[in-house]
Amino acid sequence: MIAQAGVSFVNQWFDQYWMILVTKAAIVLVFFLVAPLGVGYAEHKVMAHMQGRLGPMYAGRFHGWAQLMADGVKFVQKEDVIPSAADSWVFSLAPAVALVPYILLFVVIPFSDTIFILNLDVGIFFVLALSSVSVIGVLMAGWASANKFSLIGALRAAAQLIAYELPLVLGAAAIVMQAATLSMVGIVEAQERYWFVFSQPIGFIIFLTASLAELTRPPFDMPVADSEIIFGAYTEYTGLKFAFFLLAEYGGIVALSAIASVLFLGGYLPLPKMEFIPQPLWMLAKIGALSFLIIWLRVTYPRLREDQLQRASWLLLIPLALLQIVVVAVFKVAF
Repeated sequence: MIAQAGVSFVNQWFDQYWMILVTKAAIVLVFFLVAPLGVGYAEHKVMAHMQGRLGPMYAGRFHGWAQLMADGVKFVQKEDVIPSAADSWVFSLAPAVALVPYILLFVVIPFSDTIFILNLDVGIFFVLALSSVSVIGVLMAGWASANKFSLIGALRAAAQLIAYELPLVLGAAAIVMQAATLSMVGIVEAQERYWFVFSQPIGFIIFLTASLAELTRPPFDMPVADSEIIFGAYTEYTGLKFAFFLLAEYGGIVALSAIASVLFLGGYLPLPKMEFIPQPLWMLAKIGALSFLIIWLRVTYPRLREDQLQRASWLLLIPLALLQIVVVAVFKVAF
């Protein structure tokens, strides 16, 4: 069958609604369970090389290939403890609330002009709305734990979301203005002549920085500042519940790397004269490169103070993002 551009390959395979729905759900779940584990494995190895860590290289002997399996067995064996003073229902639901939005994000991420689940006309709105939901899970975890350290970490996460959601949205808005479409596939196709990172390099830096803060990744990991508040909202979590929070973090790395690839790096579009490489491989390569950059930043830079984090957003990133929108608007009208 010759694939029809702009139509999901699943819709070309099946005619029945329920078969299409089940197949798409299975594809999203399989990808979400595989890709974050790959990023987690890569983080173990990259940090081991950069910081001279020997531990992650031993499990399985050959380059520590069994480290993730050992971590999984460890989490399964740990006792599932719920503090006596905790709100058990909210405490137990928090990991799912943090995890599910990142699963749903992959519904609108295109890996080629035919490999995607849904091509929503308002795809970027869908992405930005879901990306801000996971912090609710962190707030639920901190409040329900009946632990002051956990509550402080949750409040830090909320303050961080409020501060960095604005530059994230404004950076994406400038891209939407240039692409003149809200569809994720449409944004990729609008970069056929050149990637938007070349026309909006400052916007790319703003979006990437805000994404790191949304994920509470170093150097923006104040909500889990282990030297001050133990491990923030996750202090009371053990076993699989804690593993779900870690899976949400690595899933967020993959998801936001994919979104940045679509908005700024041409998504599945290849470099000139390299069209012989399949489109999905280009998309995976760009996601992998940005994920490596996020890991690299964790190893390289120390944690910021809370006042430095807030100042960076309100006094630097947001004004730059607003200026970026004005510049794009002027060029759109003039040219």
